[in-house]
Amino acid sequence: MAEAAKSVMFVWEGTDKSGKRVKGEMTGTSDSLVKAVLRRQGINPLKVKKKPKPLFGGGRKKITTKDITVFSRQLATMMSAGVPLVQAFEIVGRGHENVAMQELILAIKGDVESGGTLAEALAKHPRHFSELYVNLVAAGEQAGILETLLHKIATYLEKTETLKGKIKKALFYPLAVIVVAFIVTAILLIFVIPQFEELFKGFGADLPAPTQFVLYLSAVFQKWWWAIALGIGGTIWAIIESRRRFRSVARFIDRALLKLPIIGDILYKAAVARFARTLSTMFAAGTPLVEAMVSVAGASGNIVFYNAIMEMRDEISTGTQLQVAMRESQLFPNMVVQMVAIGEEAGSLDQMLAKVADFYEEEVDNAVDSLSSLLEPMIMAFLGVIIGGLVVSMYLPIFKMGQVV
Repeated sequence: MAEAAKSVMFVWEGTDKSGKRVKGEMTGTSDSLVKAVLRRQGINPLKVKKKPKPLFGGGRKKITTKDITVFSRQLATMMSAGVPLVQAFEIVGRGHENVAMQELILAIKGDVESGGTLAEALAKHPRHFSELYVNLVAAGEQAGILETLLHKIATYLEKTETLKGKIKKALFYPLAVIVVAFIVTAILLIFVIPQFEELFKGFGADLPAPTQFVLYLSAVFQKWWWAIALGIGGTIWAIIESRRRFRSVARFIDRALLKLPIIGDILYKAAVARFARTLSTMFAAGTPLVEAMVSVAGASGNIVFYNAIMEMRDEISTGTQLQVAMRESQLFPNMVVQMVAIGEEAGSLDQMLAKVADFYEEEVDNAVDSLSSLLEPMIMAFLGVIIGGLVVSMYLPIFKMGQVV
């Protein structure tokens, strides 16, 4: 089977129907295809050539979720204003500072111009557009409410990115302090403690036990610092890779994280918020509940919730109500189950789930602020014990010698 031709960026010049000279950029598999597309648009192509690659990257950066969010919002706004889809892609793509994002948008534009649907064009880029995103766009195209769905997608991405940022903030602070404490301790053990050791050699007396322990620790660090650094880095890498590759390891780690004091509560509330926000967005788009649960499970961010949601999906497919399946999972708070029950009875499930998501996102925000206030004195005490312990251990022999004198 022949390999599909790769789309590349072309720059072109030509004249429009009035004879005015125009130029631009377009993605395509060949210059002849680009010329054919231009002729269909009423442009007489005079010059078409591959766009030269810019020196030093030329503003090319990694495409982030924020880029996709802004793209979704801009596209929805232009479509709401009556701008045709292809023209909206042209405007958004040309105006983007990130070269990689610009090429992505123009590649999607090229696929749509070739007769494909927007959902099909987005599905060719799974790294940037999730299955949930593609499914919502497909639902919007089928129902004729694409701009409305794009607004909902942009709102969903903004909310989930904000929530993700709060989780990173909660985890980054203590991890950063631990890393700094380790680096400072390593510097003291490798460079500072040996100076004291030279001083203690002329004492002619037994050193206190804490001092002997620190000196031994210093000797180990001086000799094996590279092995210790590799061991810590290798362990972290092994844990991350094992979690990614083995479901049993992922289940153990995610379950353990949920049981951590304070941080576990934040992760739990964040997972509930993601569940509610994703299901609300998909249900409002008209996605059947059973189909929506697959995307909801993937967006939960925790394998404990993923397994529970997939079990709920199986129960719902047999006719069980969502509220009953949630209660039987024993994973969701009673308040959430009750609000879902009210939403199902009133026919406003998407609105109730949106309220649940808003509530738990605010809970996560408050918990992160409280965690920061609580951690500051604890971190100061932790650093004081570690650094202060090393310093006191080194000065104990000096104090002892002073008492003898």
